[in-house]
Amino acid sequence: MAKKDIGLDLEEIIIKYRSVVSFRVKKSLGTYNPDWEDVVNEIITNVIEKVKKGEFRGESSIGTFIYTITSRRIVDYIRQKSKVMKYVQESSPFPDPQEQVEKKERDELIAKSIKKLKPKYKDILYLYYFKGLSREEVARKLGISPRRVSERVNYSLKLLKKIIKP
Repeated sequence: MAKKDIGLDLEEIIIKYRSVVSFRVKKSLGTYNPDWEDVVNEIITNVIEKVKKGEFRGESSIGTFIYTITSRRIVDYIRQKSKVMKYVQESSPFPDPQEQVEKKERDELIAKSIKKLKPKYKDILYLYYFKGLSREEVARKLGISPRRVSERVNYSLKLLKKIIKP
């Protein structure tokens, strides 16, 4: 086949090989993959462009030429999807109802225990843990030294442990 013959028979070639390309893509990517038709269309478009540019020199059959383009596009698609999948975080499983109940009970117990603390210890815990302020920020807000903030936080935690574990 000469290049001119290929240009004239381009529509026939596409009609003949589209089903073969579709079969190969569906088999490689899976029939339930929603992108398989797009990949087939890209391959057919790529074949048309390469034939029009004269990249098909007739050293092999047109079928081999199309097969090579198809294989490379399938590999590129799979590589692209596997790169995307590496960076997608795995979704967390459904929360365990038992764990949710235990967490709720633990939160309620801690809240009740904090209410039993003196205001100066409640304030320290609130600012440091719930507001997320640094030791220096808490110290400025309460007018005490950062060292004193650390001491009160540690002492507050010890008091909480004693209240929770009688």
